[in-house]
Amino acid sequence: MIVIDMIIRRKEVDRMGKHNPVATANAVALTVGLISTACALGIVLLPEISMAIAQSWFHGLDISKISSPNVTVGSFVLGLTSATALSWPVGYVFASIYNLFVEKSF
Repeated sequence: MIVIDMIIRRKEVDRMGKHNPVATANAVALTVGLISTACALGIVLLPEISMAIAQSWFHGLDISKISSPNVTVGSFVLGLTSATALSWPVGYVFASIYNLFVEKSF
């Protein structure tokens, strides 16, 4: 009975599948890039609402005292590039670790 349970469980794990690390890293980087772009647009188009949301994420800390919204093309490109580039290895490592857990799950 234990062997049958292990075989069934292995088939379930195979169906779940593994992440392709490169595809996952690409998806994470693109997602972060889209979020970064949406955030920059929010700050440019709706600065008060964007600051209120950001302040709520920092548990009410008055972030206006340390920064005021100032999005330039240069700062946008630098932020987008660095966030996207740094999120790619995070996605790759995530997929690799996920795959280890899938293999060890039964």
